[in-house]
Amino acid sequence: MNKAKKGVTFNHNPLLRSELPAWRPRFVLLCLLGGSLALIGRAAYLQGVNDQFLQAKGESRYARLLGVPATRGKITDRQGDVLAVSSPVKSIWAIPEDARLSPAQTRQLASLLELDVNEVNQKLAVDKEFVFLKRQVSPELADRLAALKLPGIHDQREYRRFYPGGEVMAHVLGFTGVDDKGQEGIELAYESALAGKPGSRRVVKDRRGNVVEDVQSIRPPQDGKEVALAIDNKIQYLAHAALKQAITDNKAKAGGVVVLDAKTGEILALANAPTFNPNNRVHLTGEQLRNRALTDTYEPGSTMKPFTAALALENGKFTANTIINCAPGRMTIGTATISDAHPHGALTVAQVIQKSSNIGAAKMALAFQPEVMWKMFDNLGFGTPLKLGFPGEVGGRLRPAKSWRPIEQATMSYGHGISVSLMQMANAYQVFARDGDMVPLSLLRLDAPPLHGTRVFSPQTAREVRQMLEMVVQPGGTAVEANVPGYRVGGKTGTAMKLVGGRYALKYVASFVGIAPISDPRLIVAVMIDEPTAGKHYGGSVAGPVFAQVMGGALRTLGVPADAPLKPLQVARQGSTSAASGESM
Repeated sequence: MNKAKKGVTFNHNPLLRSELPAWRPRFVLLCLLGGSLALIGRAAYLQGVNDQFLQAKGESRYARLLGVPATRGKITDRQGDVLAVSSPVKSIWAIPEDARLSPAQTRQLASLLELDVNEVNQKLAVDKEFVFLKRQVSPELADRLAALKLPGIHDQREYRRFYPGGEVMAHVLGFTGVDDKGQEGIELAYESALAGKPGSRRVVKDRRGNVVEDVQSIRPPQDGKEVALAIDNKIQYLAHAALKQAITDNKAKAGGVVVLDAKTGEILALANAPTFNPNNRVHLTGEQLRNRALTDTYEPGSTMKPFTAALALENGKFTANTIINCAPGRMTIGTATISDAHPHGALTVAQVIQKSSNIGAAKMALAFQPEVMWKMFDNLGFGTPLKLGFPGEVGGRLRPAKSWRPIEQATMSYGHGISVSLMQMANAYQVFARDGDMVPLSLLRLDAPPLHGTRVFSPQTAREVRQMLEMVVQPGGTAVEANVPGYRVGGKTGTAMKLVGGRYALKYVASFVGIAPISDPRLIVAVMIDEPTAGKHYGGSVAGPVFAQVMGGALRTLGVPADAPLKPLQVARQGSTSAASGESM
């Protein structure tokens, strides 16, 4: 027994014999060797051949690509006075994955930004690399936040639009949004020129998420271009002040004033009421936003009569002295009857304009085929937008001539059954200020006046109607209150009932469109007052004084020489009566 035990060595003990096949260890060894070689190859490929992957992953931990805003271009008036400029502000932003804030830090951040704590937490919980916490804060507030050194919280420079003219220029300029993009007015119409192109920069951040270095400027920003408007700041202020006072005095709903340079077609002023302050739009309403001179239409009333007279003269069927029987002050066409506000007897064509006779205008209009009258309206720009590029501009309503009934043709001769914008009316009166032709209107300052216009009437016709317009503001006319001391002026009143629910109601639109000086016209001023309720509603007594105030101030501002003695005009105005302001609608 002892001999047997002595003959068996330890390493040959049967109990230690392996039950695994001999090939398995070799296979495992080969697998381990193959895996090691694969890892070595992959590492060599990533670090030697395709190293961009690891660099991108590394940069994602410490680098960021940030936008560099472009400075929005200035808007100036024709004299170079700044109307809109971008002021530097700061915006607070965060890298959510780096913004590991304690509850106390979050409350402190929310308090400074005047935000709810839950709102801050929601913004910091998003799966993004970049999120704005609050836009356009003051540089002082941004400095206070920077002093707290909160991880992942940063600020960047941006710009906020400032409008020195406030409500005076509101409807001309419009405004920009929080991203400094145009939302209304010129800011929207010329967005592509004003906005410029933002740039970008790559930055490096430390382990706390703080930006410590600018690595490179990938794309420099391209600042926006300056836009010089045709608007004259002084004349715009005159128009705004006169309109605001007229709205108050007449307890009116709204109104508008347009001033054009008859020599160039430039828009020197465009005022609307009610208006708003573009620097503070907290309580802004739709009524305040409406640029009524361009986006609203109205029936122009008797301001259309001079065009009817011009058509009559142009075609040779009438002269300025042709007698038209307007008695007994009423006229029946089919089943409808039209009338004059004050009955007249026999009137010349010139007196029809001076006295504003509906009967006289209707009889002149009915002497023509509807197509002839429609073509004149179309040539004057009615029925189609003026294509100024202004947001919301409308074309008004001018139905095809083939659909006109005789009564409709008659009423359109004195401004009913057709709708226009105030800017369209001012534009059309170019034919009387420019000896029968029209040039395109311009919101931008022109370096030189247009060389050629579109002819509508002959120079002779335009001059004859211009003399009729001057009679309107003289004693016996409907707008003696539109006189301007020192200047010969002319124009036409308009008083039209408003359509409410498809029917005419006892609500009025009072208007006046005129030119001056008559000897060599320089300016066209159009005034519209919507729903005056203080006891007066005729265009001569409501809109006429606004015209006189704006036209007189604008002519003096431009240094236009006087063409009439001062004293006689003052006497005539003092001797005027309210009865002289009456007119047919």
